[in-house]
Amino acid sequence: MSDLIEVINIREFKRLDVRIGTIRQVELVSGSSKLLQIQVDIGDQTRQIISGIAEWYKPDELLGMQIAVLINLKPAKIFGNESNGMLLAAESGSELSLITVDKKIPNGARVT
Repeated sequence: MSDLIEVINIREFKRLDVRIGTIRQVELVSGSSKLLQIQVDIGDQTRQIISGIAEWYKPDELLGMQIAVLINLKPAKIFGNESNGMLLAAESGSELSLITVDKKIPNGARVT
């Protein structure tokens, strides 16, 4: 627990809307070597997410992957592109791994 910044209660955790989505399209963001523009199908809609994961993943490696996505994050403009969510990943030193599911589940399923 030494890395824990702040303890939250269950009510605060439930404010986070984390859903499972499938990556449908990926391309490099023009003008950046680190950013990917990712289209994620989260069931009732597709979200565009700009993520700095190009160092760890090539676009074709991501296609079809089911991942965890925070969808109630305030939209942000990154390199002129709107990002509507955040991919969840684990990082350790120079390694990064996206949070995925261990079996197929419908897009839009809520992480609880």
